[in-house]
Amino acid sequence: MSTEQSDQQSSQSCSSHMMKTTKRGRPYLKDTLDLFATLIVSLQLTTHKQYFRTFNNSFTTDEAAHNLASLKFSQSNRGPDPRDKSRIVTTTTTTTFSMTRDMAKAMCQHFMDARLIENAADQGSNLFKDRGTYVLTPKGLHVLERFISKNGINSDHLQQVFASQPICIKLLHLERRAADDEIIVTQSVITALFRRFVGRQANYPPSHSAPLDAFQEYQERSKGIQLSNVQDRSNIPGKPMVTHKYCFLAVSALEWLCDFTSVVGREEAAEMAAQFVRFGLITLVSDKRKNNDSAIIFTVRGSAPGGNSPVSPHGEFRCTAKAIYKITEEGKRIARWDESTPSPVSSTSNLHGDRASLDSAAVETASKSGVEAAVSAADAKIHRRISMAEKLHASYEAGEKKGNVKSNMDRLNYILEEPSYRGLFRDFLKANFCEENLAFWLDVEDLKRKFNTTSTAQATAPVRGGKSTPGHVAMERHHEALIQTALQIYHKYLEPSSPHELNIDHGLRLDLVGYLNEVIANLNGKSFDGSSNPNHFNATQLQMLIKLYSRIQTHVLRLMATDSLPKFLKTPRFVEARQWLGEGGGASDDVLFLTSPHAPPGLGDEEAGGAYMTVSAKASEQREHRSPIPDTNPSS
Repeated sequence: MSTEQSDQQSSQSCSSHMMKTTKRGRPYLKDTLDLFATLIVSLQLTTHKQYFRTFNNSFTTDEAAHNLASLKFSQSNRGPDPRDKSRIVTTTTTTTFSMTRDMAKAMCQHFMDARLIENAADQGSNLFKDRGTYVLTPKGLHVLERFISKNGINSDHLQQVFASQPICIKLLHLERRAADDEIIVTQSVITALFRRFVGRQANYPPSHSAPLDAFQEYQERSKGIQLSNVQDRSNIPGKPMVTHKYCFLAVSALEWLCDFTSVVGREEAAEMAAQFVRFGLITLVSDKRKNNDSAIIFTVRGSAPGGNSPVSPHGEFRCTAKAIYKITEEGKRIARWDESTPSPVSSTSNLHGDRASLDSAAVETASKSGVEAAVSAADAKIHRRISMAEKLHASYEAGEKKGNVKSNMDRLNYILEEPSYRGLFRDFLKANFCEENLAFWLDVEDLKRKFNTTSTAQATAPVRGGKSTPGHVAMERHHEALIQTALQIYHKYLEPSSPHELNIDHGLRLDLVGYLNEVIANLNGKSFDGSSNPNHFNATQLQMLIKLYSRIQTHVLRLMATDSLPKFLKTPRFVEARQWLGEGGGASDDVLFLTSPHAPPGLGDEEAGGAYMTVSAKASEQREHRSPIPDTNPSS
C-alpha cells in the first residue's frame, strides 16, 4: 500500500512512499489509527442484512475495499501570511491512499487486530472475511472521535453512530519506540497499565438479576477486568477445597487489554500480561487443559533488582482457554485497593525504590511454531509533580480569599478541559439558570477550532484537469459555514434581546457592534442589521471577529470563576465524578498522564516511555444521561 501527498498552497509538488511496517508485519500504530479513521469518515455507515439479521451503522467488505482503493484525505490550515501578518492564508494538503483489494482486506484485518472494528454477525470471529458486515467497536469510536476533533472534520453523518453505540470512555495509550513501534516497557508503564487493568476496586460482576443493556454491560467491563472466586483442590491430600479470590481467565485478560488499551492484537496483549507475572502482580492458579491441547506461552525476560523485590528475571503467561490467574498481594498493593481513604488525584514520588532494569529483556513465544522475538526497553521512575487535579483537591477555603482569582481560573480551565467535569458543570449552570455563559464559551471554542483546521475524507478517482481540487472546494464551503456560525453566535448571545443574551461589559458590546458596522459599511455603505451574506467576510475579517469573541470569552470565564465555580466544587455530583475519574495526575485537554512527564528535548537520547489516558467527551455525555448500576461487592 502506498500514500501520496501533495501541497496545494505552494507549487504543485507530490511525493509517494510505502507505509512503514513493523517486524511483526503490521503498519505502525499511528498510521493504522489515522487510516482507520479516514476510511470511516469516507464511508456512509448504513443498515445491512446478513444471515436474516439487520445491522445498523455498518459497512461491508466491498465498501471498505472500494474506498481504500483510492482514499483522499484533505486538510486545510489557516495561518498568518509570512510576508504580511495582517493577511490570512490557507494551506491545503491532500494525502491519497491507494491499495489493491487484497491489500485493503489485509489493512482491515489490522483494524480488527487493533479492536477497532468487529464482525457484526459473529463478534467472536477475529478474521476479516471476504463477504462480511462490520461495525465499529467502542474503542474504534473513541479513536474516531479524537481524529474528527483534531482534524476539524464535519461528522454530521456519524452522529447517529456516536449516539446509539457504547464508546470507550477512557483509553490507555502506551508509548512506543520510534524505530520499530514496539511498546516501551518500563516499571512505571507496567504499573500504570496494571492499575487500569484491575480498576480502582475489585470488579466483581453485579449480583442483581436484572439484565444489563449494551451500555451497562460495557460500563461494567470498563471498570477493570471482571473477577470471580475460584475453588480448587488442595495440593495436600485430605485437605478441603481452596478458594482463590480475585481470579480471571487468561483469555478474558487478553480481550480486556485489546479493548481498553492501545495494544495491537492478542500477541502484544499476552506480552503485557507476561510482564504482570514478571513484576509479581498476578500468578497462575490453574491450567486444566488436556495434554494434547496446544498451548501458546509467552515469556518475557529481564534482570531482577534482587533483595526482597517481587520482580522476577522472567514472567510466563499461558494463553489457553482453561488458564486462570489471580491478583497477588503485591498486585493488590500496587492497585491501592486496600487504602482506607484512597485519593483519586494523589501521585507517588517513586513507586519502587529499586530499578528494575530491562536493558536485556527478551520476549519469547513458545508454541508449536517456536517463534521467538526480542525486545529491549529502558526503565523510568515516576517523579512527583503537582497536578491541576491536586489543586482542585486542596481545601477550597483559600480560593475564597481576596486575590485568589487566578487559582479559580486555573480550576475552571481544568474543569472545562475535562469532558466529564464539563458536562456536570453545564448541568449545574442549567439548574441555576445561567447556562448561557458556558454555552457561549463552548460555541466560540468550536468556531475557533474549525477556523484553524478543516479536513475531508472521500473515496474518489484522482482529479485530472480542472482548477478546483476537493480540498479547495471543501474549504470554500467551510468558510461559508463558518460565517453563518459566527452570525448565529451573535444572534443567540450578543444581539439585544436575544434568546440567551449575555451580561457583558458595555465597552465589549460597543467594540463588537462597531466592527460589524465597519465591515458592512465598507461593502455597501450601510450599517450592520444582523444579517449578512457569507461572502461579506473574508478570512482576515472573520479572524478579527473571532478575536472579539475571544475577549468576551475571557469576560464570561471570570464571571463563572468568581460566581458559579465555588458552588459547583461543593456539589456531591462533582465529588463523585472525581472519585470515579481521578486516575491521573493532571490533564491537558482530554488527556490524563499516568506516568512522569518527558524530559525537555535534548536532555537525553533514550526513549523513556510512558502511559497516558484519553477521555471521550461523547462517552462522558452518554454516562451522564444513563441511569447508574447499583454497586455490589460479592467479594467481601
